[in-house]
Amino acid sequence: MLKQTLLCLLMIAISSVCLKRAACAAEPVSGEYDIVIYGGTSAAVIAAVQAVKMDRSVVIVSPDKHLGGLTSGGLGWTDTGNKAVIGGLSRDFYHRVYLAYQNKENWPHQDPKQYGNKGQGTPAMDGESRTMWIFEPHIAEQVYEDYVKDFKLKVDRDEWIDRENGVVKSNGRIESIRTLSGKTYRGKMFIDATYEGDLMATAGVSYHVGRESADQYKELYNGVQTGVLHHAHHFGGLKPVSPYVIPDDPKSGIVARVSADPPGEKFAGDHRVQAYCFRMCLTNHEPNRIPFEKPEGYDPAQYELLARAYQAGFNQTFGKFDQIPNHKTDTNNHGPFSTDNIGYNYDYPEASYERRREIIKEHEAYQKGWLYFITTDPRVPEKTRLEMKKWGLPKDEFLDNGNWSHQLYIREARRMIGDYVMTENELLKRRATPDSVGMGSYAMDSHNVQRYITPEGYVQNEGDIGVSTNGPYEIAYGSLVPKKNECENLLFPVCVSSSHIAFGSIRMEPVFMILGQSAATAASIALDENIAVQDVVYETLKGRLQEDGQVLHYSGPVLSHSRLSVPSKSLDGIVVDDANATFVGQWTPSVSSDRFVDSGYQHDGNDSKVQAIATFPVKLPKPGIYEVRIAYPPNANRASNVKVEIRHRDGTAVKTIDQRKKPEIDGLFASLGKFEFDVDGNASVSIRNDAADGYVVVDAVQWLPQ
Repeated sequence: MLKQTLLCLLMIAISSVCLKRAACAAEPVSGEYDIVIYGGTSAAVIAAVQAVKMDRSVVIVSPDKHLGGLTSGGLGWTDTGNKAVIGGLSRDFYHRVYLAYQNKENWPHQDPKQYGNKGQGTPAMDGESRTMWIFEPHIAEQVYEDYVKDFKLKVDRDEWIDRENGVVKSNGRIESIRTLSGKTYRGKMFIDATYEGDLMATAGVSYHVGRESADQYKELYNGVQTGVLHHAHHFGGLKPVSPYVIPDDPKSGIVARVSADPPGEKFAGDHRVQAYCFRMCLTNHEPNRIPFEKPEGYDPAQYELLARAYQAGFNQTFGKFDQIPNHKTDTNNHGPFSTDNIGYNYDYPEASYERRREIIKEHEAYQKGWLYFITTDPRVPEKTRLEMKKWGLPKDEFLDNGNWSHQLYIREARRMIGDYVMTENELLKRRATPDSVGMGSYAMDSHNVQRYITPEGYVQNEGDIGVSTNGPYEIAYGSLVPKKNECENLLFPVCVSSSHIAFGSIRMEPVFMILGQSAATAASIALDENIAVQDVVYETLKGRLQEDGQVLHYSGPVLSHSRLSVPSKSLDGIVVDDANATFVGQWTPSVSSDRFVDSGYQHDGNDSKVQAIATFPVKLPKPGIYEVRIAYPPNANRASNVKVEIRHRDGTAVKTIDQRKKPEIDGLFASLGKFEFDVDGNASVSIRNDAADGYVVVDAVQWLPQ
């Protein structure tokens, strides 16, 4: 009996070993690496290149078959801001794009001379410095594939992390990740370079979805933004549009794509995320054009609001058909009912893979239906219909996806809550940013978040906002790493620790590549020192980043000998430069003119249809009468009817300035008059672009005591 029992136990032990071996065979270890990067975005590729340059073994575990994310997925009209702060491998990418377009074979549909030097560095720059910021999707993807080849990168494609049990952690560190195919990747350091932050969530790192309240981080531009109309992407400026099936009859029901829910209290936080869309690559070059077809399940009722927008006066359908080489476009959202699929993505960040695929297909069907509606529906103005019929999908893009982009524009999803949270206060330089690992400069840009019904019974879009950062800003290393007690060997160059409105600027593709390089550098240093990523000595990190060409600080534009910057400190009275103004709408920094105050000035892009307001607040030392002057660089392309509002003790005075004329005071300032002011902090000057007949520029405002 004892022998039988022992024999039975031996057989059980042998069976157990065999089962374990079988399990191991079913879940093969793909390999062990110094750095495991999850994601196929632009940041993922650049991080891998940097890891190899630092002699690390690295693998890209990519859920995507195509590398590059949005950069190779249709966003060829790069949102750059100030290009001077784009350095390192990010700049190298755009240099490689430039080199690609020096090959005549990459101009099959257009003479490069006809396209000109759009989006390129000046011809005076040498070959190693030339860049090209505007490009076709397949060219961008080829550049990323060249990185793979040149640096012998290991890339495992179509590998999706198991979001239930795909992360093994021990003592605060990730040991391995497992994908749905059963592959296991062991690593010493990990980088989540996805738009969604799936590794972050699976690893138990804190994050946020939606908008924070304005109070949470003491911001002005976060939370619900009812009553804020920054761009032409709302229904303001048109005749009022009814949201009801029978106009003005609430009992008739609500038309498609309008929410019956209240928008929420102004500045309150909510669960909503800004709208997604595909950045469509279109062409009007007949030999390369595929006409728009009627999509499966097409329902013209889904576009009733678009028909009503046309009836109300909308006429900017082609406002963002931005021209890229070979007679193609990067087509983005423009207008109150455009390619942004407002309100149909709230569950995407946390959704299952299956549900995400449904959301992506719905967005594709919506945009294809939008194109077909404009091409065919008789309610669309004939001129617009005929123009849209000239366009179609290019035959030579996205060949394995029906010539449609493989990447939905995930403008935001999860955002980590890490060691340091970037907010508008850092971007607007109200507060210093510690430990810079890169820079951004594009405006804080959120697309619409919801479409609701106003108390007056009209349709309204909400959430679209564009606020200038008043020049480049620094991004903190602490925003790339989680709290130490949550994970010690994981970094985030995409889902960085930031508020909703700050992420609206940080989310630009050149910045993701900058942060991808910085994240890989930090991971390598942490490996050298055998320390947590949170314990990396900043001076060590800074030295290597600067050695590799990263731009960590910016002290203003380098002015040529023909330009003269007038320091505000050298002027009499109280001078408020545009760097200290507050902005509504889209403003663009510039240094093109010959003379200006401090480091530059800003302009509205010559688009008076998009409301833009610059307000210069001042704190005066004592009450009394002050002469108020406005500085602007004149030019023949300026507006002759710039509206200026001066807020003083007795109310608000309104003046009109002709910015085509040279300012009468030293060629720099024009007088607005003399006014009496208190010292209650309410004094200000606002410059608006309402009905402007040219560029509106803002530079500085001066108060001179009398």
